[in-house]
Amino acid sequence: MCGIVGYVGTRDCSDVLVSALTKLEYRGYDSAGIAVFENGKIEVAKSKGRLSDLVDKMKKEGKPRGHAGIGHTRWATHGEPSDINSHPHSGRRVTIVHNGIIENYKEIKQFLIENERTEFLSDTDTEVVAQLLDFYYDGNPIRCIRKVLHEVRGSFALGIVFADRPETVYAVRCESPLIVGQGMGEAFIASDVPAIIKYTKDYYLLEYGEIAVLKNGSATFCDFHGRMIEKELKTADFDEDSAEKGGYEHFMIKEIHEQPTAVKTTITPRIENGLPNLSECGITPETLQSFNNIFIVACGTAMHAGMVGKYVIEKLARVSVTVDIASEFRYRNPLINENDLVIIISQSGETADSKAVLSLVKETGAKTLAIVNVKGSSIAREADMVIYTHAGPEIAVASTKAYMVQLAVMYLLAFEMAYAKGRISEDKCRQLTGQLVKMPDIIAGAIDSLVDDCQYISTKLITADSLLYIGRGLDYALSMEGSLKLKEISYIHSESYAAGELKHGTISLITEGMPVIAVATQNSLLEKTVSNIKEVKARGAMTIVICDEYAEIDKDAADYTIRVPRIPETLMPMVATVPMQLLAYYTSVNKGNDVDKPRNLAKSVTVE
Repeated sequence: MCGIVGYVGTRDCSDVLVSALTKLEYRGYDSAGIAVFENGKIEVAKSKGRLSDLVDKMKKEGKPRGHAGIGHTRWATHGEPSDINSHPHSGRRVTIVHNGIIENYKEIKQFLIENERTEFLSDTDTEVVAQLLDFYYDGNPIRCIRKVLHEVRGSFALGIVFADRPETVYAVRCESPLIVGQGMGEAFIASDVPAIIKYTKDYYLLEYGEIAVLKNGSATFCDFHGRMIEKELKTADFDEDSAEKGGYEHFMIKEIHEQPTAVKTTITPRIENGLPNLSECGITPETLQSFNNIFIVACGTAMHAGMVGKYVIEKLARVSVTVDIASEFRYRNPLINENDLVIIISQSGETADSKAVLSLVKETGAKTLAIVNVKGSSIAREADMVIYTHAGPEIAVASTKAYMVQLAVMYLLAFEMAYAKGRISEDKCRQLTGQLVKMPDIIAGAIDSLVDDCQYISTKLITADSLLYIGRGLDYALSMEGSLKLKEISYIHSESYAAGELKHGTISLITEGMPVIAVATQNSLLEKTVSNIKEVKARGAMTIVICDEYAEIDKDAADYTIRVPRIPETLMPMVATVPMQLLAYYTSVNKGNDVDKPRNLAKSVTVE
């Protein structure tokens, strides 16, 4: 869960590397560093803390000057954040940056100590790989890299420079994402396209075991066996502006405002003659008819989108749906049959636990469907079917628009499956799809109208030590996401509970003035939910109720009410998530937190 970059060209390499790393800080910000060829020698600058700390250090001590090098921004996995543990790491003749995990680094470290009495300076698994490359280096970089790949286990990507190969950068991918950018007389490596979009939109996607060599402003490639290969040059479908804040204070609030466009861009190509049509994704009515059971597997926010999907699919299509956290699904020996469908949801398409689930499921013969945002990502390539969401780049660590478009896709899938299985009529399917088409405008209106209320109510949350989200049915699924959003950026302890479970233990947590945010958009359950709200209110809770604009909420139940437009209950999560996003955002802002880079978190979880 780190970001790596590399550059070969005519520009000031240090400036390019730092610029690229600023676009990857969402992948890690415990420390940062660069290594640049300066007058034929590798010069390293690195520092604990944010990238700005590295920049300040180089202003005082001088920056490496040259035209080729590698860089890194870190989210610590092995070894605490420190100057010594920061990347790059070096052997005598090799310097590397690394994203991922080396599973057998302890055995390799012991091997090196026994055979070369190597002295290790850091606590990282990365330095072990640098020393192993150095141990095997015989003057042939490709042969050395291949030999190390045979011995190292894990999910990782490397950027490498050899001291006797000036102005040349090597890169290799083993699971962890890595792309190679191609500009006019310059070449790049990066963990993600936004890092280099300022310089070029053209890139190659490295596959597992492939090695790239950047030299003289261009890139060549070979496979795991050292055979030269040709690769397809891809072009990013977004520009630099979409990866910038565009006048907003934070990426998160910008991405909240981008949700209407993202939903429209995601659903429009998948609706034909007023009905869902997912044939471009490899999904046909016949395919949907064939599935007996559905498993939705994901992590974090994506799993919460899957929970909403479960409620909607089961209600409309009457197909059994099980939602699992990917890290648990892998180890519980699930009962999957060849007529089942396993849906993997992942914004990045590189989530480590979700990728592992995909490999497991393929052994069962069940069909797999990926719902991902990144084209060409590992999960997208390996699944039998893929639905790409069109959220564009999402830079803030706390996901908003990616979640929203995942919801949109789950609705399209539920509508088409219900129609394919004969559970709803064509007219009903058209009606539901038509309502979904209206959602971008409804979401936009909700964002504009709710900012002031959410900004004010957030001031009531900033002193809380702990709070609860409660809801029933779809509202419970939605409250899980609201709770996560708040805790990950405000650092306030927050939990979500099914409202009907309060009396089974949770209500003992209620203390005087404790905030309870009740999601009450399901009018068929409103009476019961209001009863639960009154239970916590009677025990001293400060209650905040999110409901539709016409819902009748007793005055003695709610201290504060946030009202969203009334739309069909089934689609309520798409509009009710807006105030929860805004509450989390403004609570974090009011507490003075770094909204886009919450502590201890990184955007793309590419390690277990």
